[in-house]
Amino acid sequence: MSRSTAPENETLSAEDAAAQSAVKNESVSAPHTPMKARVDVKHPNLTMLGLYLGAFLGMLSETAMNIALPALSKSFGIGQGTAQWMVVGYMLVIGIVLPFTSLLLKWVPSKPLLLFALAMFFIGSLISGLAPTSMFGVLLAGRMIQGISTGLALPMMFSVILEVFPLNKIGAAMGMAGLVVMFAPAIGPTLSGALIGAFSWRAIFFFFAVIAAVAFVCACIWMVNAYKLTRPKIDIISCIASILGFGGLVFGVSLISDIGFTWQVILILVIGIAAVAFYSYRQMHMANPIINLRAFGIRQFTTCALIVMMNFGITLATMYLMPQELQNGMGVAVAMTGLVMLPGGVVNALVSMLSGRLFDIVGPKWLVRGGLVLSMIGVVLLMLAGPTAPVAYIIFAHVILMIGVPMAMNPAQSSALASLPQHLSTDGSTILNTMQQVLGAVITAVATILLAAGQASSHTGGKAMAFVTGSRWGFAFALALAIVAFVISFGMAKQTKSDDASKR
Repeated sequence: MSRSTAPENETLSAEDAAAQSAVKNESVSAPHTPMKARVDVKHPNLTMLGLYLGAFLGMLSETAMNIALPALSKSFGIGQGTAQWMVVGYMLVIGIVLPFTSLLLKWVPSKPLLLFALAMFFIGSLISGLAPTSMFGVLLAGRMIQGISTGLALPMMFSVILEVFPLNKIGAAMGMAGLVVMFAPAIGPTLSGALIGAFSWRAIFFFFAVIAAVAFVCACIWMVNAYKLTRPKIDIISCIASILGFGGLVFGVSLISDIGFTWQVILILVIGIAAVAFYSYRQMHMANPIINLRAFGIRQFTTCALIVMMNFGITLATMYLMPQELQNGMGVAVAMTGLVMLPGGVVNALVSMLSGRLFDIVGPKWLVRGGLVLSMIGVVLLMLAGPTAPVAYIIFAHVILMIGVPMAMNPAQSSALASLPQHLSTDGSTILNTMQQVLGAVITAVATILLAAGQASSHTGGKAMAFVTGSRWGFAFALALAIVAFVISFGMAKQTKSDDASKR
């Protein structure tokens, strides 16, 4: 079923050309009513509930594992590099599955696809929760099955919002989605610490299973099929290139922190980079691409997408380093570690909801820049912390960071998706989420490398000081991401949701 590529001078498929023609001729056609959604549902928030819970689970589990890694290492008798695969293996599967979500939504009704995703998270959670301590492979297999669910649910959440909410309410809906994406990883360490402290690491997976079951029931009752199935031809070569490319990049970078720059690792990275380049070229010259990369031809989307990537990297790097530094560098108990990170998680939730509404009013530019400045301040404060730093100081630094990250993230993501015409909306969501998850695996691996390098460079102060030094190296990397994002933000166009409604 392989589809040959189109000639290089063919820049638009018939579907794309028709959609763009409709946009250009909008002035002579019936105007789109901002108060009416593309898919008419009585209660859009209930329609989204299964997706919200599914995406919440996926993002929650990304950082919930960070605080559980020391406990897992002890229970299974494995090293830090091996335990890290509970994070990286999960992201590896997400990175492989995500690029196919847009294509799957053109072949499979969105309701059954979501139900399948939630069932996978439920099954994976039970497998991991029941894994014998002598079989780390079983634990990891369950974790990777969870990744299938997250790879499907995350992009579906953002793309379905554009279908079931009217244009004048999409900003607020994106704020709720932002709350899911940003609050879940922020609250993950707190929840994980409480469950491990009260029970054991197994309780985390059983908790996941319960939430997945609730999400499944909600999706059964309220989820709708939001898209017309077009069933385009599938290009097998692109599918293989996607798996080799995104999977190879995540796998190769992750191996660096475990076995270093061996020739095998370099070969995997070269194959991954070459496959991604070939995949991208092929998508740009196909009539029916798996992901329509022409979204990158819209400057606002590209600029905001880069900011989202940098901001997501800040979140993952700091959320990966903080729990481990608190436990290993400052001697904070695992349950207390979660409590230390709780205020920041609460603040994150409040700012996530507020920033979505502010985006509808003032647009993204100043929100994004202000958020990035606060993120830089928060990261610098964390870098200055030592083994004897007061807990109140760490909480303060974390709160500042948790104001800045969602303040920048939600408007940037909303602005990126709002800049796209309707025929690119699902592709834009898939692009953003694919880039986030692939980058997430890379960020986690880089943070692990810097953590180990910083520890090796410390020759005074004992193990605790060495771990703090390693964390500082990782925080410096997060600071660099924030600075890059701040510079990129000056390329953003002025945009508000009302502006976008008039264009569409």
